Amino acid sequence: MSTLSAVTDDRPAAPRPLLAAALLAALESLALLVSAVLELVNVSGVRITMGLTTALFFLVYGAALGLCAWGLTRLALWSRAPVVLAQLIQLGVAWSFRGGETTAVSVVLAVVAVAVLVGIFHPASTAALVDDPTGLTRQPEQPD
Repeated sequence: MSTLSAVTDDRPAAPRPLLAAALLAALESLALLVSAVLELVNVSGVRITMGLTTALFFLVYGAALGLCAWGLTRLALWSRAPVVLAQLIQLGVAWSFRGGETTAVSVVLAVVAVAVLVGIFHPASTAALVDDPTGLTRQPEQPD
């Protein structure tokens, strides 16, 4: 058995709250990528610069969030902070959509953002994502 496979095999499984947060972040990523495609499809000659830059922003943001969601499932420490930041931004966007016809959008954005934050900051998720090379602070895995 190679050293790489031994290291990979010893990695603990991601806890369910963290996997749920990663799944929701991946769905947000998908929504951003779909928004990028829809923006590209609706680019017109009058607003070509705005349409292309908006589509590029959604594309990069969606790809980065998807990469971070994947990182959460792999217990990559680097992935937690960008996902938390994305959720805080999403809460601000939800706040801006409140009232009137966009209240439903606001509620969906806020509920998803809070659910992701709860999953990331759940004690089991925090224990799984702790930066301890000695392994002394990792809690033993609990049977399901």
